[in-house]
Amino acid sequence: MSFRCGIVGLPNVGKSTLFNALTNSSKAQAENFPFCTISPNIGVVPVPDKRIDQLVKISSSKKKINTTISFVDIAGLVKGASKGEGLGNKFLSHIREVDAIIHMIRCFDSDDIQNVNPDVDPVRDLEIIETEMMLADLESIQKRLEKKKKKSLEDNQEEILKTALDCINKDKNIDILHDKFEKKLLSQIGLLSVKPKIFVCNVDEQSILNGNQYTEKFIKKFGELNTIIISADIENQINQLNNEEKINYMKMINLKATGLNILINKGYNILELDTFFTSGPEESRAWTIPKNCTASKAAGIIHSDFEKGFIRSETVSFKDFINNQGWVNSKTNGKMRLEGKDYIVKDGDILNFRFNTWPYFFHTEIS
Repeated sequence: MSFRCGIVGLPNVGKSTLFNALTNSSKAQAENFPFCTISPNIGVVPVPDKRIDQLVKISSSKKKINTTISFVDIAGLVKGASKGEGLGNKFLSHIREVDAIIHMIRCFDSDDIQNVNPDVDPVRDLEIIETEMMLADLESIQKRLEKKKKKSLEDNQEEILKTALDCINKDKNIDILHDKFEKKLLSQIGLLSVKPKIFVCNVDEQSILNGNQYTEKFIKKFGELNTIIISADIENQINQLNNEEKINYMKMINLKATGLNILINKGYNILELDTFFTSGPEESRAWTIPKNCTASKAAGIIHSDFEKGFIRSETVSFKDFINNQGWVNSKTNGKMRLEGKDYIVKDGDILNFRFNTWPYFFHTEIS
């Protein structure tokens, strides 16, 4: 299971620069003119996790496989996009395909980089984007409710659409849908306005540690919870350094974490995701699951047959696995548990699944 984050924003706010830095590529055009990204670029990035390095060492694994996150660089939207302005609502459709939206907000002054608006105003810029997404939702809702007359619509879907329509028409906060409906139902309905959001304030190098007047204004309006401050230019510079140079440079500018790590942590939080591991001589691997995922569902992330024929999961917490130096001592010292299909997997658990056609081992020490 990988999750997809779409990077959206007005033209020339630094989306493609950030995308290239996050994905360690130059796939996305980053030019000084609007709409330099014509079609969405997609980059799949390994999720950094120091825990898997420890597992590789303890299990003497031949391979290390991180779980992944996908970033999608979506072309810049403008006021009127839902009616076809700029590159039109073709690109609004690309946003529907992602799990979370990264709103890239310009929070820097520059005479060298064009701005589609006469001045820098992060609050106005976000409101333009969110208005266009809401208008696109309005059109989609009206069409789907109209089709209901000809084709049946599930009751819970109809209720969500009608509630969303009421919010848009009466200028209510559409986030109330998160309180009224299950997360799974909302994700299936495909509305742009209710997708989880991360706000990225793109600042100049001088503002990376403490922000500036633009980030202050933005946070005052939208809060700190889902807002992070990143300099796309700094991330781009870091991207071009080797590991040792990267560590030294980050120390020099007092930067504690890269933008990639910050975004991933925030993404895991807003999407409510956890990580479990499998580890043995052949490979140590990280797997992404929703929080409160059962052992049988976690097995299904690896292969559907594992879920269908699930018997039990040999389970060790990450702390116990490290302290006991692997599977054998964990079992000997009573730290390995046999868990059934309804066990709620904890973040960091190391799991070995057995199912009813043949035992599938990620390790051989305890067979």
